[in-house]
Amino acid sequence: MTILKRTLIVLVFAFSILSGSAFAYERVVVLYAAASPVLKELGVSDKVVGVTRTDHTFRGVTSVGSHLRPNMELLRALRPDLIVAGSKRAFPEEMSNRLNARVFYFDPRTLEEILQRIKSLGEILGAQQQAQALIDRLKEKLSEVRPLEDKPTVIYETSARPLKVAGSRSIITSIIEHAGGVNLIKVKKKHVLISPEKVVSLAPQFYIYQVGPMNKNPLAPEKRPYFGSLKSHVVKVDEYEFARPGINAFQAVIDLNRIFLEVLK
Repeated sequence: MTILKRTLIVLVFAFSILSGSAFAYERVVVLYAAASPVLKELGVSDKVVGVTRTDHTFRGVTSVGSHLRPNMELLRALRPDLIVAGSKRAFPEEMSNRLNARVFYFDPRTLEEILQRIKSLGEILGAQQQAQALIDRLKEKLSEVRPLEDKPTVIYETSARPLKVAGSRSIITSIIEHAGGVNLIKVKKKHVLISPEKVVSLAPQFYIYQVGPMNKNPLAPEKRPYFGSLKSHVVKVDEYEFARPGINAFQAVIDLNRIFLEVLK
């Protein structure tokens, strides 16, 4: 081997270490299901060794419990070097110290932050090109949004019992805004307790309610006695498609924009 070739090899190796590149991360546990489709798109499925019990994105990987209560013994046995978690509240940093693993928090609150997280994951997993290609596709998808003459007002129900709606810090607000609407709830929280009387007084043009783990088998709003005077257009959506802050959020924008156009035409 020539001196030049040896020098190039050393330089490439040194760059990979100094850049924090991703060759160090080979055993990934995903504790937040919204991030799994991103990892799959990045082409790193073979690095994923553990997921939560409701995450069926990858085959042949170990279930480590829920995202709020992962089984620490199972996590230790998997020997992860990277954990993708939803938030510091769900998986505090001190828990990662017990596992000697890096934690990447995937908890975006806007579509723009989703794109930023995708870019960051691509960088630490050595999949920059795949990340950029995914980002470009998602941006292109948003070009399908059609302009509205007026911005429709919206309240989005996350839970019927107790009655909770999406606040301004929810990914839902970003979806509504990109679809051309306005979330009437300005409270700086993800989920906001609210009274039926307040909902009726706000008189949203659209009342959207989700169905999923957070809102199991809710009675349709128009059948609830306390919403007897609600004059909104009622729309039912899938929680997994609208409330998870991942790739799905971009299609949710397109679907909601089409709903707005259909109702308001």
